[in-house]
Amino acid sequence: MRLYLAPLFASQALSLSTFAQSQDESFHGFAQEYCIDCHNPEKRKGKFDLQTLLEQAPSNHYGKWEEILWMLEDRDMPPEDEEGETPLKRPSEAEYQRFTSFVAQTLDSLQPPLPSSAEDRDFIAQNCVSCHNADDQEAGLVLEGLSIDDPTSDPQLFEHIVRRLDARQMPPAARKRPSEEKYQEVLSHLVGALDAQAAAHPQPGRTDTFRRLNRTEYQNAIRDLLSVQIDAAALLPKDESSHGFDNITVGNLSPTLLDRYITAAQKVTRLAIGTPNDSVQGDVFRVPADLTQEKRIDGLPLGTRGGALIPYNFPQDGEYEITVRLTRDRNEHVEGLRGQHQMDLLLDRELLQRFTVQRPEDGRRDHSLVDEHLKIRARIEAGPRDLGVTFVQESYSLLENKRKPHQAHFNLHRHPRLSPAVYSVSITGPYQGQGAANTPSRKKIFTRTPTGPHDEEAAAKEILATLMKRAYRRPITSEDLEKPLRFYHEAAVDAGFEAGIEMALNSILVSPEFLFRIERDPQTLPENGAYLISDLELASRISFFLWSSIPDDELLDHAIAGRLREADVLGNQVRRMLADPRSQSLVNNFASQWLYLRNLESITPDLRLYPDFDDNLRQAFRKETELFVESVLREDRPITDLLQADYTFLNERLAKHYNIPHVFGSRFRRVALDPEHQRGGILRHGSVLTVTSYATRTSPTIRGNWVLENIIGTPPPPPPPDVPDLEDNKVDFSLPMRERLAEHRANPQCASCHDIMDPVGFVLENYDAVGRWRDFEHGIPIDASGGLPDGKEASGIADLESGLLERPDLFARTLSEKLLTFAIGRGVESFDAPAIRQIVRDAAQDDYQFSSLILGIVNSTPFQMRSTVGQSGATLVAKPVTKNP
Repeated sequence: MRLYLAPLFASQALSLSTFAQSQDESFHGFAQEYCIDCHNPEKRKGKFDLQTLLEQAPSNHYGKWEEILWMLEDRDMPPEDEEGETPLKRPSEAEYQRFTSFVAQTLDSLQPPLPSSAEDRDFIAQNCVSCHNADDQEAGLVLEGLSIDDPTSDPQLFEHIVRRLDARQMPPAARKRPSEEKYQEVLSHLVGALDAQAAAHPQPGRTDTFRRLNRTEYQNAIRDLLSVQIDAAALLPKDESSHGFDNITVGNLSPTLLDRYITAAQKVTRLAIGTPNDSVQGDVFRVPADLTQEKRIDGLPLGTRGGALIPYNFPQDGEYEITVRLTRDRNEHVEGLRGQHQMDLLLDRELLQRFTVQRPEDGRRDHSLVDEHLKIRARIEAGPRDLGVTFVQESYSLLENKRKPHQAHFNLHRHPRLSPAVYSVSITGPYQGQGAANTPSRKKIFTRTPTGPHDEEAAAKEILATLMKRAYRRPITSEDLEKPLRFYHEAAVDAGFEAGIEMALNSILVSPEFLFRIERDPQTLPENGAYLISDLELASRISFFLWSSIPDDELLDHAIAGRLREADVLGNQVRRMLADPRSQSLVNNFASQWLYLRNLESITPDLRLYPDFDDNLRQAFRKETELFVESVLREDRPITDLLQADYTFLNERLAKHYNIPHVFGSRFRRVALDPEHQRGGILRHGSVLTVTSYATRTSPTIRGNWVLENIIGTPPPPPPPDVPDLEDNKVDFSLPMRERLAEHRANPQCASCHDIMDPVGFVLENYDAVGRWRDFEHGIPIDASGGLPDGKEASGIADLESGLLERPDLFARTLSEKLLTFAIGRGVESFDAPAIRQIVRDAAQDDYQFSSLILGIVNSTPFQMRSTVGQSGATLVAKPVTKNP
């Protein structure tokens, strides 16, 4: 039996003999029969000695007797039999009722104790030690002997305690818990002491000295430096993710990866300069196999259907051959080929060529020549262009049917295509290339044109100095120019001025000064081991945080002048950059990783169970969430609107999936919602609901864990290594998910975590594995009753949202931690907690506006400061005691 220590009290001098003898010693016998075997001076199970307690006056143990009453009322005393333990004798229901009533009446006759300083000091002993002791070590923590008097004695451990207390997750909801006033009183004491120590001794943590640009940052940096749009995913390998983001583990550059960056730099410089050469390149763009092409593709003209819109940077003026291939089934027959179809090839929405697609005229079943003629060679000027391939939309009538027709059409046997579809588009060229004359990249690079051979050296120095200042994110010296100029001279001697610039630019793009964000320790180190980073380093942190790219000239000039930390300058620059379109990176880079939107690309539900899922829906899921997050960012709305809103963004495909009427066309637009639509905040988005499900079913465990980790910020520990997965083939598939998960909740190894995660996930059970609303599963009504992360009961998504909004500070804290992790490129540590709390407090004054969190992070100690080597805050605090292996 596990009992939790409660406050002692002082009231009437009532001896235990009176306590027990009032029932003819029967309660003493009850305790002797069912409790003393475990709770005696020798065993002290749960750190509780009931035998000694029975020998003392209850006047000093009011709280302990309250605890006994609570355990009797919940029938937790004695405990249920656990696997591998000797069964314990338990009282009858009549005995439970008799002695529960007796203890309750006796306590009612006494006066509860008044709070005291001793009670405060014993808070941990009263509420925590029965689980977190040297014997049990729940969650690997030993709190026995710990006092809240001086939390600065072990900040890391007390920050962990503060986090759990603040989320009301400690003690567990199934146990007796302190009052809300006591929670706030203890938290105020702990937080006050920890924050005061942090203010006096800042511990900003240490980021890596060298941090490589990941491929998203590289792509954006090339865009802003050279006005060239590239697909970095085709040039560089995927970056490893850590702490939820792919800009953390970027401290190394292996020889293989260096080769990839060198190759990428060569391709980028050729594309940017457009130097004439005889080489011909080919690029093939494949349309996703599960893309339905029966409706208009966004960005293509009205009156068209299917196809693809391909942004492409043509490197030179010249002729390019464009070839289109159509989708085929396993028999090599063109899918959906019935009658004649008109296909248009467009360049910047202007018609290049119209083709006719039809079955072979001789009636042959061989379709190899059906798309043989779908090619054209056309003269195209260099620069970024939009190439479109699409079909002319033909009118059709919808057959009346008892069943609602599927929206997905891409699989021959389950949902065949109704019309031909584009499989791939290849672009080959240039033939007879003549270089590039007037492209955005050349305008960005050639800021000065030499007037003659005598002026080329000076023009090259000016061009390279301008590029290097932006690329290296700092002022450029004459020494910096020496190496690029050597490359310039080597190439210019034989091939001319532009070839020299191309070679020098290539050397800049492979320089560590460009590929790495470098933060160096000052020559004179401060005594406390923490220092302010330079204005130039601060400018890079801001730009890579808000834009995932290099600073622009305005931000860089403020940093060079040493004015960036001036209050009005810093705030204005952050607001300016948030208003810039490049802050879209906070949506498609930060939010897509925070909310797991990137995982959608690898999600394909079981098409036998969800036959209406296709790539159109997958893309619509992501687009809805990105537009929704962007609206909160651009309109500077409170971040709580992310959790509960009366609008979303839909196109026709997604609206039909959500069963929301009167939305037509492929264009996404803002749609006002009614309560019966069951949509709104991100917890109702198909994107989140799909990435937190399995291919065949929902997963309350994954969904609950997602909420705990990404909304509340208190994820459960990882499962033990020897815990088996839930095997669906051993569980009746027709059972509701609650019954299917009962296997895990019945396992004591699993229950401690599943009892926290599953109730939150059960609340979302009205949404199936692809985010559709449902009231029944296999003919059985959905039971969406569950609980909130703090243990309170909830039923349905509305209760969950309301419960989360009752504590907006928890969501603000979690979002601030995610933003800070993304901003500084390292995981948030316990010594960052005071800075996070200050960000949240300041944001609360502005109703948690999105910009207030961003400004708070930029002004925070971890963002503006850095620890020296060996002085990282992680080395200055104690760690929780963990179980021995």
